Amino acid sequence: MAKLIVISGEERQEFELAAFNTIGRHPDNTIQILDRIISKEHAQIQRAADGRYLLRDLRSLNGTFMRGERVADHYLADGDEFTMGSTRIVFVDKPKADDVLQRVTIAPGLTESHIRGRIQANTGDFMPERQIADDKNLRRDYERLRIGHELARAVGSELDLDKLLPKILDKAFELVGADRGVILLSDDKTHELVPRFVKTRSGKSDPNIVLSKTVMAEVVNNKAAVLSSDATMDARFSGAHSIIMQGIRSTMTLPLLHANELLGIMHLDSLFTSNAFTEKDLQICTGMAAQAAISIQNARLASRIEKEAQTRAQISRLIPPSVVEQVLKGELVIEKGGRVTEVTMLFSDIRGFTTMSDGRPPQEIVNTLNEYFEVMVDILFKYSGTLDKFVGDEIIGLFGAPIQIEDAPFKAVSCGIAMFQALEEFNRTRASENQPPLRIGIGINTGNVITGSIGSTRALQYTAIGDAMNVASRLVNVASSGEIIISEDTYKHIAGRVEATQLPPVKVKGKADELKVYRVTGLRNVQTPVPGEWAGPTNG
Repeated sequence: MAKLIVISGEERQEFELAAFNTIGRHPDNTIQILDRIISKEHAQIQRAADGRYLLRDLRSLNGTFMRGERVADHYLADGDEFTMGSTRIVFVDKPKADDVLQRVTIAPGLTESHIRGRIQANTGDFMPERQIADDKNLRRDYERLRIGHELARAVGSELDLDKLLPKILDKAFELVGADRGVILLSDDKTHELVPRFVKTRSGKSDPNIVLSKTVMAEVVNNKAAVLSSDATMDARFSGAHSIIMQGIRSTMTLPLLHANELLGIMHLDSLFTSNAFTEKDLQICTGMAAQAAISIQNARLASRIEKEAQTRAQISRLIPPSVVEQVLKGELVIEKGGRVTEVTMLFSDIRGFTTMSDGRPPQEIVNTLNEYFEVMVDILFKYSGTLDKFVGDEIIGLFGAPIQIEDAPFKAVSCGIAMFQALEEFNRTRASENQPPLRIGIGINTGNVITGSIGSTRALQYTAIGDAMNVASRLVNVASSGEIIISEDTYKHIAGRVEATQLPPVKVKGKADELKVYRVTGLRNVQTPVPGEWAGPTNG
């Protein structure tokens, strides 16, 4: 599976690539990168008909660079590294299903098996020194220790399964005279054994590698390692056409067990040598398989932790930390297609930003917006709001989605007041840097909307859609600088708890009737005074 590894400072994220991908600073992109130098829509990566991936820069302001040179269109190869702004991106292209793995099949075998060699996985305990009566046991334990040490040294620090599995089979080939080896791992969802890595001593791919269903069942059901000294003569395989046709003379199949959980199976076979594997080989490899299972489990846990961290980082950009934990634990499911929910929507817009930006360097405009958004989103989360999206210099927040919250309308209004208070402090900092102040207007409405993950298979975005959302977007246009304008539907929920003035009904686009609206000037029974700009609308 092709993917991008995005490295920004000390943060490292991985993104699997779809057929069509967009990269940029805006949250609507398939891959959002919060780098101030990156454009809102910076580049595209598209899979061509031949399976290759084409990187295309969308005439970004600061460009896309590979090996120090700016590129417009470039077909990516595995390991290619390119930069956007201060962000490094590595392209990794690993086939979804390796051709060799597709040629590994499990053939139906006999319904019962007469095992000539079998070792239970739980018989690997070392004997106490005082109980060792002969040097055979001593040599056996020494060999197990040596193999465990060698394997631990080879794979102990490897947490990438794609690198770990080849190392395990390499070590197995060093120990025994196998011609071929296969590692199958249990699929997390289906729990079926799926081939993950194949190795041949010759280095060439065999036309087909067929595993005995009978032997596989023995290993899975009894969690025991199975040895066949000569598969073509073994009673287990009489009538097993797939085994005889391959001419396999010896097989050794071992369970990969961790805490009595079957993670997978390691299968080794010899095509030409009878009695290629001995009981001692089976015993040694059983211990090696136990050590390998620990490494596989560690790699899986590391991968799971990394994916959770990536998910947490992506979700935490949209919703408060408390909700992030519910999503990761599976306690909250965000439906594709959506559901009807009563939500309070807050729209906040910078007044006169286009005029203020005229003639200023683009990088200065980007820096201003990023600093402003950083402050405002923190406040949105503080009041249990969800970030729906940024639209230019506009912030859209939801209260009551994706999870219901108590008293959502009041929290939304309180959030709006807190935004004005934070903006006053933000402007004091800007004034000290000889920068003009920012002025905002806020519109708030409450009503039923459709919420959920909406979009295509290429890109999904959590959002809200409906008439109530449209009303909120109209109210922010009614609000002057320094005003919070709320609808009658919102006011009904908070009447008596806010200081508000009813304004003349307004006519908004898309509504036949005029809307009753209110201007909020503060909260009742609150000690903290409302900032001076709240005296009323300004001319900013």
